Amino acid sequence: MKATGIVRRIDELGRIVIPKEIRRTLRLREGEALEIYTEKTGEIILKKYSPIAQLGQYAGAYAESFFQATSSVCIVCDRDNIVAVSGISRKDLLDKEISEKLDEIITNRRTITNTRSQGFVDIITENNPEFTERTQIIAPISSQGEAMGAIIVYMNDEQTALSSGKSLAQTGATFLGKLMEN
Repeated sequence: MKATGIVRRIDELGRIVIPKEIRRTLRLREGEALEIYTEKTGEIILKKYSPIAQLGQYAGAYAESFFQATSSVCIVCDRDNIVAVSGISRKDLLDKEISEKLDEIITNRRTITNTRSQGFVDIITENNPEFTERTQIIAPISSQGEAMGAIIVYMNDEQTALSSGKSLAQTGATFLGKLMEN
């Protein structure tokens, strides 16, 4: 565990303030859920809660199904990390931190389609893999009005990407969003 040297007091309602520097570093946003764990040694551990990570098996199953049906790369992320990958090596992306640009697209909740000639949005903060596919689709996942993550698809056939690929990615995003509501 990393010491910060910051000390905070608990107020009369049992609250503590997480310093702005730590919130910024960990990308904690106002209203975001945290999981609370305790250790026998008296430590309290706060962990960002990710409903998409909780649905990891469904996200993985969707990515795998998308790849089997279309032979296209499919990636699922939450607001922080990549949680499922199919169609390329998982070690290059799984559990990697998403880029600020991808987080911005998720926050805006608008599906985007980019061709390779326009330039793809980097999806992770460092060492983005080189995608040879011609089209990138990013379909944000929303649940109860909250931006939760995205499905990112890379397809070779631009026409298929614009017709069925975009619809499939949006359908998957809607499906995962509905699962989180239950």
